[in-house]
Amino acid sequence: MLQASVSSRIDPSELDRVQRIAGSISRSFEAKVVGQARLRETLLLSLLTGGHVLLESVPGLAKTTAAQTLADSISAAFHRIQCTPDLLPSDIVGTQIYDAAHGTFVTQLGPVHANIVLLDEINRSSAKTQSAMLEAMQERQTTIGGQNHPLPSPFLVLATQNPIEQEGTYQLPEAQMDRFMLKDVLDYPSPVEEAEMIRRIDAGVYSAEATATAVAGLDDVRLLQRTATRVYLDPSLVHYIVGLVYVTRHAAKYIDPALASLIEFGASPRASIAFTQAARALALLQGRDHVIPEDVKALAARVLRHRIILGFEAVAENIPVETVIDAIVASVQTP
Repeated sequence: MLQASVSSRIDPSELDRVQRIAGSISRSFEAKVVGQARLRETLLLSLLTGGHVLLESVPGLAKTTAAQTLADSISAAFHRIQCTPDLLPSDIVGTQIYDAAHGTFVTQLGPVHANIVLLDEINRSSAKTQSAMLEAMQERQTTIGGQNHPLPSPFLVLATQNPIEQEGTYQLPEAQMDRFMLKDVLDYPSPVEEAEMIRRIDAGVYSAEATATAVAGLDDVRLLQRTATRVYLDPSLVHYIVGLVYVTRHAAKYIDPALASLIEFGASPRASIAFTQAARALALLQGRDHVIPEDVKALAARVLRHRIILGFEAVAENIPVETVIDAIVASVQTP
């Protein structure tokens, strides 16, 4: 019998404290960023799980503002790295500089050594530079001059990519895509939200001096992360998650053959791990100490859209990966 991994149930007082901390961070975010409710939820999920997020959208949809606001809200160190074709790995992880006065080499840590790192337009950096992030994202450390330098805790990477500009870009390797826990695709704001954005600009909300007020600390974030691992996940939901991922690899047996033929490669076991971690965090954000099937379904697109590899026929026929994901979710019986 498969057992759900949970150390102990969360008592009501713990749940109330977690709700207050998460609610404060969420309200601080809303005070600066107009709309973008799903983006707010995605960033909070990454914060509670320590997972990395890939954000895709056209320019100007507040991705940088959102990342900066999240960092300010929790008193976290924040660095933004603008990716360009000439960006070198040492520009990210750091390098050694010769100190002529003392005749020794001094290690200078790169901007990746922060709690929250925004990699802006990651697909503009070369494959060599992209690979420099793999150790940081997976091992939570960098290697400079043969020495390991641990990254701070908590540590999460928010990478953005622009889907409308292809010239001078490099497609992210599948191995690196898989290391992002979630991928979210942002849409334009509504007319009401856009008008509110202009009102806040006139009110000085986005001026250089108007930083978000810190409403939590890094110790609070670590508490949220520890509590999220204790959210109850029933064995039937574990089977449900594994079933969803299994269907991505053997789609021809379960969904419309026309859609199944578009899939070249299904999701790796990292997808199952991402489902379990993110579902626990989502349940906690919604005030529950247990996961329900709707949590898993709400995360399906964000967990799978960058892990299911579609063939050229899908591009030629303009079939989005979300259509395939919806079919997969519909094919697996809900527990």
